[in-house]
Amino acid sequence: MSAPRTFSLEGRGLKLDTEDDTKSHTQDLKSTTTHTSVSLSGNTLGAPACTALAPLLSAQTSLTSINLADIFTSRLLAEIPPALSSLLTSLLPLHKLSTIDLSDNAFGLKTQAPLVDFLKQHVPLRHLILNNNGLGPEAGTHIANALSDLADRKAEARTSNEQSDIPHLETLICGRNRLETGSMAAWSRAFQKNPHLKTVKMVQNGIRQSGIQTLLRDGLKHCSELEVLDLEDNTFTHIGAGDLATVLPSWKKLRELALGDSLLGRKRGMGMLCDALARGENSELTVLRLQYNEIGGRGVGGLLKTVEMGKLPRLRRVELNGNKFAEEDERVERLRTVLERRRDEAGEDGDKGEWGLDEFSDLEDEDSDAEEEEEEEAEAEGIDSEAEKKKEDEKEKEKKAEVILRDAEEEEGKNVSQKQDEEVDVLAEKLGKTEMI
Repeated sequence: MSAPRTFSLEGRGLKLDTEDDTKSHTQDLKSTTTHTSVSLSGNTLGAPACTALAPLLSAQTSLTSINLADIFTSRLLAEIPPALSSLLTSLLPLHKLSTIDLSDNAFGLKTQAPLVDFLKQHVPLRHLILNNNGLGPEAGTHIANALSDLADRKAEARTSNEQSDIPHLETLICGRNRLETGSMAAWSRAFQKNPHLKTVKMVQNGIRQSGIQTLLRDGLKHCSELEVLDLEDNTFTHIGAGDLATVLPSWKKLRELALGDSLLGRKRGMGMLCDALARGENSELTVLRLQYNEIGGRGVGGLLKTVEMGKLPRLRRVELNGNKFAEEDERVERLRTVLERRRDEAGEDGDKGEWGLDEFSDLEDEDSDAEEEEEEEAEAEGIDSEAEKKKEDEKEKEKKAEVILRDAEEEEGKNVSQKQDEEVDVLAEKLGKTEMI
């Protein structure tokens, strides 16, 4: 096997408009067809330049990865589709090309068509990186549907023996793309069709609770080989947490779970997560990212209990900055001690970021345990329901009656006020409105 060979113009800030513009920069690419990696990232390419690059790329029969991130800066939207089409069409014959990075390019509705066509056809694809492409829910739906079609194409290729070794799609990174709830049905189908995914990162996509439910329940639950899941900066609350708790035990190979900035600590969300982890089905989990989730001391205590029960024997890194507990909380210190002891037992002296707790530079004011418990119990008992309101009213009436009988027996027989306790009604109404819509 020959040594890896890389051609790179990465980060040079070149403005290549025409074929002539490319000539002085591509001599090495012309001189050999054995490159295994190519990076054109960090330059701006016009359509004529891409047309000139296309045959040079298609000749690289050993190519396994290509970085085309950030290659259309300052280009008009009308320029992007023909330029992108030239590049991606040239890659289709390359049967070893399994990794492609197209991050930081504008692929909205007006520019996504060449990418969709490529994704439907390129059966060698194993790792796809689409970060910060401004897709939006509609273009995002087209991308997801293309990945579903790709899965069908891969299956057909395996049965027809077009190629001897057709890989499964293993990595999908699609963050900062405004996918929103509207595209989640399509993404769920894509995950159903590609159940061998090992890494999924869909950070900061504006996905609301119902979208998270669809994504988890109808899509990601089918990905039983999942090792890394990052859904940070979307909206879970306790609604999404419930579906996460249901699906989590099916990911027995999960090593890293990132759920920061997702309102997971609201109501009983953190409790649901800890209960699911306590089932012991995620024993491979090593990293848990839970920053900025309104998690209080009781939530930390729930995680600590799960760890001390031995249900997460490989856990070594927990990120909790930006939550609502005191740094000196005894439960926090106990969790820190457990993780540091594991590091020492493993004999690791390297990067501290791989072990222990993160730095608490931005903790919010903590809620008391009583306040946390009150909120969780209110959620669990559903005090905002009409039945519970009636029960509370009846209890209050009984208390008032007891006081009257004890302290004023001479008033017996007089009418007792049946006025409802307004504070209970107000509390119930507030609890009913705290759920995010």
